[in-house]
Amino acid sequence: MHNRVDYDEGLHAVYERGRALPAETVATWMAALARNAPERRPLTVLDLGSGTGRFSDAIADTFGGPVYGVEPSARMREVAEARHPHPAVSYLDGRAEAIPLADHSCDLAVMFLVLHHVEHRALGVKELARVLRPGARLCVHSGFSGQMHDHVWYRYFARAREVDDMVFPRLDEVIAQFSEAGLAYVGLDQVDQQVAASLPAYFERFRHRSFSTLQHMSEEEITTGMAAMAEAAKRAEGEPAVPVIQTADLLVLERVDT
Repeated sequence: MHNRVDYDEGLHAVYERGRALPAETVATWMAALARNAPERRPLTVLDLGSGTGRFSDAIADTFGGPVYGVEPSARMREVAEARHPHPAVSYLDGRAEAIPLADHSCDLAVMFLVLHHVEHRALGVKELARVLRPGARLCVHSGFSGQMHDHVWYRYFARAREVDDMVFPRLDEVIAQFSEAGLAYVGLDQVDQQVAASLPAYFERFRHRSFSTLQHMSEEEITTGMAAMAEAAKRAEGEPAVPVIQTADLLVLERVDT
């Protein structure tokens, strides 16, 4: 079992800088959510594991209803409230295993790179089923063990894919677990996102060590990988910019009336 990542310990201070996304990328994700969400508007949305709120305000603009950003890290919530305030967004103390919302209160729930952090997934799945109305959708952006997409930083960190395969759950296991709780599989959407305008721009953010996978690697591994990536970024500075594009999975499930 991998160790739990504590975002209050230090990641909160670098997450916003290290994981910030271009406006076009946020728009790409909003389009992906919109095509998989219930068609009616407005929608009441749960942003579970909302972190620094990097998507919460955009979700409110996209779906028009109240958004509840539920996040266990007090420090991450502080950053969210300072950097991503929105009149329709409420940042709440909570976690997947204890969502501070009423039964059947949400039309849509989203989880962005959160599922692998849930310590007691069976309980978290039951809580999501509880707060979602029949016909509501759940959209889960996650990696899945054994089918990780290629990430540019994998080229410089020898054990990165191996670590992610240990950290992230298997897709078939996730689908089965949600299905048992009344959340039926709808599909697996693939989203091509531009995460940076160039490799140097990507490294400028990556060097802040905001990727939680790094918390499962040794300092020697991190130092070696960072040096290799820095060298590649420096070589790329004199070349035409090549956008960094990554493919990501979006698992879509629907709450059935049981």
